[in-house]
Amino acid sequence: MSKTNTFFIAALLLSAAAQSAFADGLGSLEAFVKNTRSGRADFTQVVTAPAREGQVSRTKTSSGTFEFLRPNRFRFFYKKPFEQTIVADGQTLWLHDVDLNQVTARKQAQVLGSTPAALVASAPDLKALQADFNLQSSPEKDGMQWAVATPKSKDAQLQSVRIGFKGNELAALEILDSFGQRSLMSFSKVEVNPSLAAEAFNFKPPAGADVIRQ
Repeated sequence: MSKTNTFFIAALLLSAAAQSAFADGLGSLEAFVKNTRSGRADFTQVVTAPAREGQVSRTKTSSGTFEFLRPNRFRFFYKKPFEQTIVADGQTLWLHDVDLNQVTARKQAQVLGSTPAALVASAPDLKALQADFNLQSSPEKDGMQWAVATPKSKDAQLQSVRIGFKGNELAALEILDSFGQRSLMSFSKVEVNPSLAAEAFNFKPPAGADVIRQ
């Protein structure tokens, strides 16, 4: 066999191996959406603002718990550094700021289409996600397989969302918004398909809270 043919075959094998590795992230996302009907986890979120000229990037770290029930129900409970709850009950998205004693309510269908929450908790299958996102795989990094979701809407507030998996288990979300701010949410103590009732995602504004409906 000539050196040229040997090189050509080696290149084909490397290309096939790369395509197989790149397919893992999208395959993990498809399996996650198909097989994970509910979930619960702890999270740590690090938000990095883009550096301005002459300044260094600023970061903020928060932590809490997360749970979801397909379709369209989820809860983020931020414990540190400030208490805040974000709840989707299937109809309304609620944001409760404990320090301000303020609740903001929005119609869920109007705000969740091209958001990270849609990727994790809302869509019943991959085809539903593909209505709002362009999806592709990304190389393995930090011991995780990655899928990349780019919103199709020109009005989206996000540039991209990277979803990291360890096997078919959700491990991380990396969100880049339209202002260049990057948010990395890492999940731990993940429970797959715990028994969660839809009623657990009902939200009632606390007595005396200022409720703003948008």
